[in-house]
Amino acid sequence: MNATFSKHTFFFQNPSGTSRGVLVEKHSWFIELVEGNNTSKKGIGECSIIPGLSPDFIDFDSYKRKLKEVCESVDVFLADLSLLDEFPSILFGLETAFLDYKNGGRGVIFTNSFSIGERRIPINGLIWMGNENFMLKQIEQKLIEGYSCLKMKIGAIEFSSEIKLLEGIRKRFSAEEITLRVDANGAFSPNEALSKLEILSDYDIHSIEQPIQQGQWIEMKRLCEETKLPIALDEELIGVTDNYKKRELLEVIQPQFIILKPSLHGGIKGCKEWIELADSFSIPWWITSALESNIGLSAIAQFTGEYTNLLPQGLGTGSLYTNNLPSNLRIEKGELYLSK
Repeated sequence: MNATFSKHTFFFQNPSGTSRGVLVEKHSWFIELVEGNNTSKKGIGECSIIPGLSPDFIDFDSYKRKLKEVCESVDVFLADLSLLDEFPSILFGLETAFLDYKNGGRGVIFTNSFSIGERRIPINGLIWMGNENFMLKQIEQKLIEGYSCLKMKIGAIEFSSEIKLLEGIRKRFSAEEITLRVDANGAFSPNEALSKLEILSDYDIHSIEQPIQQGQWIEMKRLCEETKLPIALDEELIGVTDNYKKRELLEVIQPQFIILKPSLHGGIKGCKEWIELADSFSIPWWITSALESNIGLSAIAQFTGEYTNLLPQGLGTGSLYTNNLPSNLRIEKGELYLSK
């Protein structure tokens, strides 16, 4: 089997704010597998990174060297995927390229009720950080589009302004009508986190993602024990590759939810391990994309379709980018489906 890789830069329709700054472009690399010289049988997978968050991305040169190593010895890495445990974005790209290859190179990663167009997956509508008017416009648009679950990124503007936005939604819609999630991306300090969670809990919030920075297990355990607002771990799971360590993390912190991103949390292989452990602890979970293009996004959605998890997932159609690749992913009234 021959493997090659190529880089692609995607540009945001609108600058997208996070607690780590404003994003204007996004870099991905595509691994392509072919059988010998038979270019009619191929598979494509996306290696998607977020600088400052992806554990396997230090700089462009070292990332390119690793991709070159993987492609030059692709059969070795396919025979032992654990060799890429420390490189989750590359692992995910290689896994999905191989699954696409095995399924005939038609973009079919898994065959299930979602991938054959018979099932729809409920998703949350994402509200990006920005000034109050920008966030309010996004909220209004998502409500018009029929979403029943909204996820609002917080931590970039004044907390009082974010509360005002949440209060405005709750004045119009009850928790039974609109589910609200918030994502702090570790923006709160341990000293202020509990008081802020207390305030947020007044607005019937479903959950908050990663209220404090990862790596503070004891502080996070305390928050999970004392908060009225359920906590979902996200960044906390990044870089935890050993199965024993994964179990220890869940046993110590005992979160209310975990959130899985294949490009950050060990590819498909690693996410399956997290799901199995979470289920054993009766910890609910959902799957989220990490700004992949439509290639990676479709693969994640098909992976999600392997489960009958009814919680709204963190997926979309890749409409963030001006130059995204074609896709048959569609959204209708807050549900994602594959059109045929």
